[in-house]
Amino acid sequence: MFPIGDENAPGRGTAVMTLLLLALNVLVFVYQMTLGTEALQDFVTTYGVIPREIENGEDLYTLITSMFVHGGFAHILGNMLFLWVFGDNIEHRFGSTIFVLFYLVSGLAATFAHIATNSGSPIPSVGASGALSGVLGAYILLYPTNRVRVLIGYFVTSVPAVVFLGVWFITQFINGVAALNVETAQTSGVAYWAHIGGFVAGVVLGLILRGMTTEEDRQRRAARY
Repeated sequence: MFPIGDENAPGRGTAVMTLLLLALNVLVFVYQMTLGTEALQDFVTTYGVIPREIENGEDLYTLITSMFVHGGFAHILGNMLFLWVFGDNIEHRFGSTIFVLFYLVSGLAATFAHIATNSGSPIPSVGASGALSGVLGAYILLYPTNRVRVLIGYFVTSVPAVVFLGVWFITQFINGVAALNVETAQTSGVAYWAHIGGFVAGVVLGLILRGMTTEEDRQRRAARY
């Protein structure tokens, strides 16, 4: 079940930072594709988050850089699809500057959740999914009744955001709990606790920011585009 669109209010203008984040992720991935196998592995190791190194206070810059590195076509396509569908609503609600800060903080929370459940691991973790999970957490809080168009097999239907994102989170949580029974929190290459941590951070930040920004604020910003 993949999201392919959502319900957007008319006249909101362009979600500039959402598009820039999407472009930056794609550009980094295109660069990755120009690297040979060994160089690509070195790139991922250099810019991905390695829990053991972060715990030792090493390579802290990877807490940010890891959010823009991806492990393959399916990885980046899935993440960018979620950013494209859900990011614009949150950017328009919070404003572009706050949205970027929200995105990065959610990503950091996701990474620390991954490290906490994967202590001592030498395996690099990469991808925007932790930050995007924060976007999903804010979305389910702020726009639970928005209709999300989803592709199920060969069919397209629409469901309320609370249903789609609720099922998504429950799936991540079940898989995350199961992953605690194995040596690494990354089961089948998926850092489920990063998703869980990012989502929870998104809900909490959404609760805080909801009181600071209203739909009227959003409408005024949209009118300036």
